[in-house]
Amino acid sequence: MNVPAEAGIFNLKFINMIQRIQSIWLMMAAAACFLTLKLPFYNGNAVQDDQTKLFEPLTAMSNIWLMILTFLLGTGIVILIFLFKDRKLQIKLTFLAIVLSIVNIVLFFEQIKKFVEGSFDITSPIVFTVPIFLILAVRGMYKDEKLIKSLNRLR
Repeated sequence: MNVPAEAGIFNLKFINMIQRIQSIWLMMAAAACFLTLKLPFYNGNAVQDDQTKLFEPLTAMSNIWLMILTFLLGTGIVILIFLFKDRKLQIKLTFLAIVLSIVNIVLFFEQIKKFVEGSFDITSPIVFTVPIFLILAVRGMYKDEKLIKSLNRLR
């Protein structure tokens, strides 16, 4: 069975992209971002309109702005993975993603104010891993950029 090298996900460009450590960091950041849509950040009692307490978890789906930002951030990070040919643009957009992930964390803490009592969930550190993974990805991108510049000097 002759399958061309360009066919499927096993083409050389895809494999080379996956071999770059920053692609792994970006995949982990995207996965963590999408996990926050379902996994709770905070659990507690929120006061309803009729002054009754209701136990509910705080996820990214709990608030429309939090949901939109989380979805856009996760989708943007997935797109960043495929921008490996344009490192400078990838670095700039990753910095933007870092800022958006910090805004996302701030929005989570703003939503906590709606609870009268509660505690952080065991899955809450996932929210904090997104900017960490993005910073590690930028570090890998800078190393690639430095390597390319040194190779260009040798030519």
